[in-house]
Amino acid sequence: MFVIFSVFYILVAAAMIVLILMQRGAGADAGSGFGGGASATVFGARGSSNFMSRATAVLAGLFFLLSLGMGMYLSHSGTPKASDNDLGVMAGLAKSAPASQNAQPAAAVNSDVPQAAKPASTSDVPAAAPAPAASSKK
Repeated sequence: MFVIFSVFYILVAAAMIVLILMQRGAGADAGSGFGGGASATVFGARGSSNFMSRATAVLAGLFFLLSLGMGMYLSHSGTPKASDNDLGVMAGLAKSAPASQNAQPAAAVNSDVPQAAKPASTSDVPAAAPAPAASSKK
């Protein structure tokens, strides 16, 4: 049903664009108003509307009603509403892998002193040898 309204919406929009572009603007006769003496005003008298302006008004109203209706339809049935506990992007972190064996214990919350990292004991890489002591020969 929504696809049918979408196609109709696009056709109404295209027809409205074509009708607007085919009409003459109010300023088209402005040049003749200064020297032609054909009208009392610069942009000419506004008489009864012709078929094209009336059709444009009908298409504009239809376009407005379709936009409003489709917006209301999508607000009620478009996407599921998020729950109060939804974390959005951060939800993936909350459900991430459990703590590994090499995890460090949590540091004190109010501590200003950084905690030293403990070396991993289950690593395949051997520990680095300590640096030789510097000898001071004088």
